[in-house]
Amino acid sequence: MEDSNTQEEAGAAEDAELAKAIMSRNFRPSVIGPESWEGYVFSDMEIRIKESTDLYGAVLWPSAMVLCHFLETNRDKYNLTDKNVMELGAGTGLVTIVSSLLGAKVTSTDLPDLLGNLQYNVMRNTKGRCKYTPLVTELIWGQDVEQRFPRATHCFDYILAADVVYAHPYLEELMDTFDHLCQENTEILWAMRFRLDPENSFVDRFRQRFQLEELYNLPSLSIKLYRAWRKDRRTKDQGEAAA
Repeated sequence: MEDSNTQEEAGAAEDAELAKAIMSRNFRPSVIGPESWEGYVFSDMEIRIKESTDLYGAVLWPSAMVLCHFLETNRDKYNLTDKNVMELGAGTGLVTIVSSLLGAKVTSTDLPDLLGNLQYNVMRNTKGRCKYTPLVTELIWGQDVEQRFPRATHCFDYILAADVVYAHPYLEELMDTFDHLCQENTEILWAMRFRLDPENSFVDRFRQRFQLEELYNLPSLSIKLYRAWRKDRRTKDQGEAAA
């Protein structure tokens, strides 16, 4: 019993320490200017993000910071340099910006109403700083995805997503979008905040199509970070290993 309690205490301490490190990336301007913004530090760069409280997707949620922290602190294993990356539901653009600073060629996507603020933040923080200029473009999950991103010509090394799963009516369209964009050699890195039951059931349905590995579990933030890949790729890998 004591060992179990000790392990729980160690896990809680580790969670608190990691959550503190992640949230410390955020800072507020010391002087309030004519334009409101939130500050973040990644890749030794100050990133200024403008939010829009009028639009749900134009607010930066902690899941994005969790994913950015992981990408920066695991560059040896998940090297984004010269990689083709797509971000789904980019929102305010922090993940797109950090991925670009880490050397990726990023396609940053979200709904049409969010593109103005997204484009502003992305250009403001990547211009003159990055090897590749991110492409900001609209993507409505489940609509014309195959026509806009044909699998023959659009092969992504990574699909990034932060807090794209919440109580909305388009979870099946999101699943189909993941399924289309994720090819044999694609990996999904997906940070998710658990709020309601639909999130849990989505993860269960996601497991039916994809292999899922938990990279972070942060109960203090109610956030988990997953790595995922196609199940058929896993089968092929195992077959080659057996041969």
